Amino acid sequence: MLRQPVYAIPANAFNTQTIHFYPDPEKKEDEGVPKAVRSYAGYADVDGPGTESSRLFYWFFESQTCDPHVDAGKQKDLIEKTPLLIWLNGGPGASSLLGLFLENGPLRIGDDAAGTISVSPDSWNQEAHVIYWDQPVGAGYSYCKKPETYVKDEDELSEIFHRALVQFLETYPEYQQCPLYVCGESYAGKYVPYIAQKIQQKNLAGPGTHVNLKGISVGNGWITPALSIRVMIDYAYASGFLGKGQKDILESSYKHFQDAISGGRMKEATDLGNGLVNAILAYGGDFDVYDVRRWEDLSAGALGSYLNSAAVKEALHVDHEWKSEDNSGPVAIALKADNMADASQVYTELIHAKENYKVLLYTGDFDTACGYQSTEEILDQIMKDGWQKAPRLIWKQAQGHPKGFVRTLNNVTQVAVPDSGHEVPAYQPRICREMLYNWLFDRPFHGQDPERAAQAILAKAQEDAEKETG
Repeated sequence: MLRQPVYAIPANAFNTQTIHFYPDPEKKEDEGVPKAVRSYAGYADVDGPGTESSRLFYWFFESQTCDPHVDAGKQKDLIEKTPLLIWLNGGPGASSLLGLFLENGPLRIGDDAAGTISVSPDSWNQEAHVIYWDQPVGAGYSYCKKPETYVKDEDELSEIFHRALVQFLETYPEYQQCPLYVCGESYAGKYVPYIAQKIQQKNLAGPGTHVNLKGISVGNGWITPALSIRVMIDYAYASGFLGKGQKDILESSYKHFQDAISGGRMKEATDLGNGLVNAILAYGGDFDVYDVRRWEDLSAGALGSYLNSAAVKEALHVDHEWKSEDNSGPVAIALKADNMADASQVYTELIHAKENYKVLLYTGDFDTACGYQSTEEILDQIMKDGWQKAPRLIWKQAQGHPKGFVRTLNNVTQVAVPDSGHEVPAYQPRICREMLYNWLFDRPFHGQDPERAAQAILAKAQEDAEKETG
């Protein structure tokens, strides 16, 4: 891997304007260009899948707390104490550049036909280094050198990713000691824990580059699919998108889906599970599975045209077409046996690991695909009796409605975010970033525990009822 700075990118798909990150020393016209942020992009060339070789694309942004005017070696302590976040979108088949341009990155793409790019005030790299990875091969700019070759399971996926990550840390050693957190959403609810576990295993096995893993963060994770689909049926029914008879039909089909999982027929289970989701949407007039209040998912606008333009590819040092798919296409087909598999055991192992990894699971409340209820029930199983007894705070703002509902027990934090769909950083960007930083830097979630007030209300109601019957 070569060190490949990103000096500037086109500000639209037509390359009529430019956003500068850093002056290019080889361009006279860049003299006087302000230094905004250090950014690097390119490929990690790695072995896999199987005997083949692949190229995984990354795009890195240094924290805004670091001074791009000062050489990295002269601010070593600041750089190394700053968290390094890995961001992964899901799909399977989705590019993590969706997260960069639509959710938590320093850049935003507009809804206009030109795909106008602007600088976001809500970026996660305000106080952390962030690296966006397109993975597995076939997602985004990443690809296997042998066409039509893809990963088939989480072990192979995490092995390839670990090789790519080690390459990055060896090429950019100034970030090797940073506390590292693997973050993602949706189907990355599988990628994130498996990658973290792979890092843990490689660190324990040694020798080789040590990855300073400190924790994981997952938003609206696809973790236990059988649970998520059961909850989806109930959510759609409670929201008025299903009639009682339609719900009964779906529940009957759900039994066949459960039987396939129990029998280890995982590809069959994926067909049946996807069929259940599609039937729910058909009954409900095709509401947005990621936000029950909407009929269409968040728009990516002209992102595809922008990222496939020659000028953008040159700026990012890429040589391949950009693609992104959501649970469809060749990446999803190759992972068909993985799709409906339960990943909750991996979370259990990480949560109880001797390394005491920090874990953050957060959800947007209006996501029907992998929302709050399934995450809550998974944590209830993992954390046992202590989870229900832990205080659940109403995270307050000075004025207005709550920011969220927060529960922390030992090394696990859960946050339910109101007025948000599946992609929480897109729906509630500032609240989501504040949530992340509170968790990363052990800052308090200011709020109140409603337990005493709620119990008083119930006691008063019981007292009033007894007077009526007395």
